Amino acid sequence: MMLEWLLPYTMTVWAMGIMGGLILVQLLVADLAGVGAGHVPGAAVTGGHESFFFRATRAHANTTESVAAFILLALFGILHNAAPWWLNACAIVYVAARLGHMLSYYAGIGTLRSVAFVVAFLALVGMLISGVMAPLR
Repeated sequence: MMLEWLLPYTMTVWAMGIMGGLILVQLLVADLAGVGAGHVPGAAVTGGHESFFFRATRAHANTTESVAAFILLALFGILHNAAPWWLNACAIVYVAARLGHMLSYYAGIGTLRSVAFVVAFLALVGMLISGVMAPLR
């Protein structure tokens, strides 16, 4: 059972869990793509965006690069008692954008991938602002 003071942030907590699941899926896809490509574990991933294995590895790496900021900003907002509707909305937008980023990276659609990246980044900025502004409201 969730602690009562966390209830307003249920969607943000769910978003953190979903991101954990998304990272696991990306890891599995990258590992399976590596096996299919005959990649030697521990060796550098070479090639370019024409290779699905390369794209899957980069999608996973890019998510792991940004998820730490997401978790820290979610916790910052929750612990500062940020406006739940805003923090929850930004967390959901972040997750949706990261999913879009992953799928467009897998599909090799560079423009859509870039748009998804920017949307996810702006959601993180929104989370930061909600945490900073919380003590002022």
